[in-house]
Amino acid sequence: MPNPPGDEPKDPLTVTPPKKWAAGVPAVVHALEYSLGQTSPWRAGVTLLTMNQVAGIDCPGCAWADPSPGHRHRNEYCENGAKHINDEATTRRVTADFFRRHTVSELGRRSDMWLNHQGRLTEPMVKRPGSDHYEPIGWDDAFGLLSQELISLDSPDEAVFYTSGRAGNEAAFVLQLFARALGTNNLPDCSNMCHESSGFALHQTLGTGKGTVSLHDLHHADLIFLVGQNPGTNHPRQLSALEQAKQNGARIIAVNPLPEAGLLRFKNPQQVNGVLGHGVQIADRFLHIRPGGDLALFQGLNRLLVEAEDTNPGRVLDHDFIRANTSGFEEFSRHARAIDWTDVVTATGLTREEIEKVHDEVLRSRRVIVCWAMGVTQHKHGVPTVREIVNFLMLRGNLGRAGAGACPVRGHSNVQGDRTMGIWEQMPDSFLDALQQEFGFDPPRAHGLDSVNSIRAMREGRIKFFLALAGNFVRAAPDSAVTEEAMRRCRLTAHISTKLNRSHTVCGQTALILPTLGRTERDIQAGGEQFVTVENSMSEVHTSRGRLKPASKLLLSEVAILCRLASRTLSGKADIPWKQFEADYGRIRDYISRIVPGLHDFNRRVARPGGITLPNPVNEGVFPTPQGKALFTCNAWQMPHAPEGHLLLQTLRSHDQWNTIPYSSNDRYRGIHGSRRVVLVNPADLRELGLSEGRHVDLVSVWTDDVERRAEDFVVVPYPTTRGSAAAYYPETNVLVPLDSVAESSNQPTSKGIVVRLEPRRTASQR
Repeated sequence: MPNPPGDEPKDPLTVTPPKKWAAGVPAVVHALEYSLGQTSPWRAGVTLLTMNQVAGIDCPGCAWADPSPGHRHRNEYCENGAKHINDEATTRRVTADFFRRHTVSELGRRSDMWLNHQGRLTEPMVKRPGSDHYEPIGWDDAFGLLSQELISLDSPDEAVFYTSGRAGNEAAFVLQLFARALGTNNLPDCSNMCHESSGFALHQTLGTGKGTVSLHDLHHADLIFLVGQNPGTNHPRQLSALEQAKQNGARIIAVNPLPEAGLLRFKNPQQVNGVLGHGVQIADRFLHIRPGGDLALFQGLNRLLVEAEDTNPGRVLDHDFIRANTSGFEEFSRHARAIDWTDVVTATGLTREEIEKVHDEVLRSRRVIVCWAMGVTQHKHGVPTVREIVNFLMLRGNLGRAGAGACPVRGHSNVQGDRTMGIWEQMPDSFLDALQQEFGFDPPRAHGLDSVNSIRAMREGRIKFFLALAGNFVRAAPDSAVTEEAMRRCRLTAHISTKLNRSHTVCGQTALILPTLGRTERDIQAGGEQFVTVENSMSEVHTSRGRLKPASKLLLSEVAILCRLASRTLSGKADIPWKQFEADYGRIRDYISRIVPGLHDFNRRVARPGGITLPNPVNEGVFPTPQGKALFTCNAWQMPHAPEGHLLLQTLRSHDQWNTIPYSSNDRYRGIHGSRRVVLVNPADLRELGLSEGRHVDLVSVWTDDVERRAEDFVVVPYPTTRGSAAAYYPETNVLVPLDSVAESSNQPTSKGIVVRLEPRRTASQR
């Protein structure tokens, strides 16, 4: 159960053995406990029984795909989804009186969990220059402050518009339209920090930044790789899909530095054997890989496949697919043969025999899918790693056919939809040309700022205005101290939010909180009751309709806030029907249907059960690269390295957490209870470092500059991480991720490859 709103958690740390299975009856119990601690049984019943149903509320959590209509369970949600939706549906409220009682400085010293547990924001608030309090402000005055600041900028490029995956398609489209009509492409989003490396690599090799598989493909694969992901915590409904794949004969290989419960065994609480039996074994083979070793793993597998073809010509590789659909194979095959096995073994921490056994599984499998998440992308070599995965899939023709393909697993509800709607600082000219044709203005063509470059620009004083559509930018971003200092240099910061978070306490000279409707709430506009649309990880676009009464009469929808701000700021500047957009979201979708390929006749088609599946050119045998074919790439061997006496730290979520917000201090699957300030380290590494279980240490990041980045007072917990590595929870450890430590090409922060030393804290007597 969550702590009362007025209290910080005070539970002592206890450590139990990690779980060897995920979900089951405890998941149901914990979901209900949290839900009923936040809201009433009636409200919880409404949210849970309509969640992920046709014409229901789309889960505001992860972006996993729903089963087709007619094949959905009555309870089509997971433990964390139930917590997430009822965390939004909470009956707790943050009013003007709350802000009178708490200064901004005081709120800045509170934990992420405490801030979240205060409840829903209920009216617009402003912190004026020199003040340490938020105070109420009317909506009209709030829009006046915002528009006046935007109008007074020397250049539109002094403004940044950030978007989180919680936003629906309609709000995302309106935001990018507003920004571009204003004159800037500064449109960073949360994808910049999680899957940007996937998008870059897939665009380079396949011509599209999206995955190529459907839920049906996953159910019917012969072999599935789960690489650098923890589905039991971050996208638990994937476990149900993996369970069905196993029942259909699939084998699964898990590749991860930590043995996660969800990768081992799944007890589906919707099945009898998940309640009374042992459930289903998920991973047939577990590769305990070193962080950042995935590139070397797939290079080793690709060398084995090329050499197997040399031994058995015409029986290993899919030469028909390679000849018809790819370019660069000959150069790649020479490169693959030159891969050094010593490098592969060193980077992965695996034996050659382990990798050869995986190779044997690949040879026995006609249909192969590779799923991956941030354990792959949040490394300096994240882009080359994804490109090497694509090489692996192409060698045996595992693209564009049923039961096979590439599956980047997105971690937030509509992050993929945001990108489809134009939330990207590098949208192609074809999209910008369509905007120009529909709205009569010429959008800016120069690329804008992503998340990391936005922080750099704020730090340098080049950004004066920051607006966030949902999310918790300060806590999601790397290099926490640098990010906060940069944010405070802005003249105005504003956040369109449902709940209080750390970003509201890190203010520009003027700061605004703009409270908005949640996805669970009914959205009534002048044109009647509205719905929004979202896109999941598998390119399916469907509706989401709120069912609850809004938390406050003063809330506006995301679309209404953006349309009113745009109308006030751009009066007469562009022929855009902002008032019509606010009154009827169908009008927004009419324009989207003429701008976004695949969404023609949007309003009619999305209203059908199951919605719209966007076309993927790869699955039609089309590769929109400059060469018109999929590209084999030659990727140089790389691995992260920690010097002697140091460890390679990866940041991760606890089980009882969604994105930057913990719901409790527990992580029961890993056996951590009562605290989040723990560092998980292999027992052999602890012995070498001279550290014992329970020792208090500071985590100190080692980087090329002279800045000390320190996360203070973490407790050492022995854990079966791979040798030379450690793990700790974010956002507490984001302070250790240097702003300039980013992935090649994608500029994504390297949160899974931080070199740290564990510095013992002095006892009271030593001090």
